[in-house]
Amino acid sequence: MCTSIYQIAIDGTHVLGRTMDWHVLGARPVFVPRQFQWRSVYDNQAYQNRYAIVGSGGAHDDEIDISDGINEFGLSVQKLTFANGALFEDQPDLNKHSIAPFELPLYLLGHFKSIAEIEAHMDEIQLMSGERAFKPYGHPELHYVAADATGRIVAIETSAKPLKIYENPLGILTNAYDFERQLNQLKDYMTFTPAFENGTVALNTPRVTTGSFSGKKIPAGSYTPGSRFIRAAYYKERTDQPADEASSIVSMWHLLNGVSVPKSTAYQQNYSVYRAATVTESLSYYYEPYNRLGMVKLQLTPELLQRKTPKLYQVPDKLRVSKLN
Repeated sequence: MCTSIYQIAIDGTHVLGRTMDWHVLGARPVFVPRQFQWRSVYDNQAYQNRYAIVGSGGAHDDEIDISDGINEFGLSVQKLTFANGALFEDQPDLNKHSIAPFELPLYLLGHFKSIAEIEAHMDEIQLMSGERAFKPYGHPELHYVAADATGRIVAIETSAKPLKIYENPLGILTNAYDFERQLNQLKDYMTFTPAFENGTVALNTPRVTTGSFSGKKIPAGSYTPGSRFIRAAYYKERTDQPADEASSIVSMWHLLNGVSVPKSTAYQQNYSVYRAATVTESLSYYYEPYNRLGMVKLQLTPELLQRKTPKLYQVPDKLRVSKLN
């Protein structure tokens, strides 16, 4: 259970936000340096990244498991759980890079500057089921969001082999199966522009609906993947377009409020253990764990780019308030 939302500000700022819905907080802000070397848990193959990354993740064997982040060229990648749909390879192709599904964000952010570069090399990558892995990891069902400095945003779907890239100018993704079906269901709630219907939305178009919601359905309040997809799209299209980075983060957090899953252990294990957003222009990463109710910011500055070793940042997951004494 996760929800991804993309916004473009009036001044051109690009913000990719998300909830991370899981049963335990396992990722925290992290910096991964240039030339970072790691080994895949699938076959113990060694890799060396080119580019530096800030995001959320955790140490995992001989690598860093990145849940979401941004690299020094403004490429952002998120992974989202994907129930009942992911198809992975059982047999490795010796002519391809065979990696675990959860390693894809680390690989993409470490090797590519843009979605165009990812597309050019996508056929060199295969995601593997874990049954025959060097360190078995089961069958982690995931799919992905990627956005870059051009304003392009895509969904990378694992429901077909090989991986398929869908243009996603709507800028919304959840755990729901069948991305195209989700888009069709939205027509009951909003009216898309002709450009969206024709697949000709120009880059950096902030909205893809006509702005008319009269006579349409009102989104339901449940936390199912389908309901969160509809609710996120509906309110993103209706909310004021933010002016700049600061107002974009404020807007993003309010949009994420509508799809953040509260703790409800009597009914489900997963809840929104953290919320986060990347900002393409400033190479910034904003992060807020569930209990903190206040975000922190990690920026890929020139000084940080000189660092040669990874760094995991401790952000206490407990309430922090400012006293008015």
